[in-house]
Amino acid sequence: MLLTIPALLNTAQIAKIHETLADAPFVDGKLTAGFAAGRVKHNEEMRPEPERMQRLIRIIMASLGHHETFRFGVLPHRVADPIVARYTPGMAYGEHVDDPIMGTTGPRFRSDVSMTIFLNDPASYEGGELFIRTPFGEQRIKSAAGDAVVYPSSSLHRVMEVTRGERLVALTWIQSYVRDPARRELLYELNLARERLLKTAPEEDTTAYVDRSYANLVRMWSDL
Repeated sequence: MLLTIPALLNTAQIAKIHETLADAPFVDGKLTAGFAAGRVKHNEEMRPEPERMQRLIRIIMASLGHHETFRFGVLPHRVADPIVARYTPGMAYGEHVDDPIMGTTGPRFRSDVSMTIFLNDPASYEGGELFIRTPFGEQRIKSAAGDAVVYPSSSLHRVMEVTRGERLVALTWIQSYVRDPARRELLYELNLARERLLKTAPEEDTTAYVDRSYANLVRMWSDL
């Protein structure tokens, strides 16, 4: 399941992130890539500095924790510290899947869901589209600053070459309570129906059945 999350970050948060990144050092993105990804990865990533990273983590994680689409669509168990990636003219990231196991300095975790958060105006750069292969064809994403997209980490995806300007994104990976993407999609859609019923018909037996079914499916499929 591919989910877009409009305005995950608001204008003030985007401005704060740009202020934090104003003099940040960037290094070759290949330094954090696995062997296969390293052959097709051509970008730069912010070198993690503790104070700067903590500011970014506070901004991004606060938004994720309060956003219902993220919480119910991803069912997050562990969320990696974000990486900020920069693409300038000539840079791209060829087709790849994300590493299945992540975490080099802290606890290791399984990557079930990948997230890209767009940090600058799409009109400020040319190229740089994120293409994701899905069962329904290839999806092209180039969204407004503050928007995000989440998709299975097992999906083949690529970033097209930037030909003008600068593409700036924050990236993170999530281990979900429910590792199977088809089950996560079913639970997400069932929860949409559940939430509507809880608001419009809270006393109906049907609402109780759907609510109980959702809770028990999460219990059945959860992987802790």
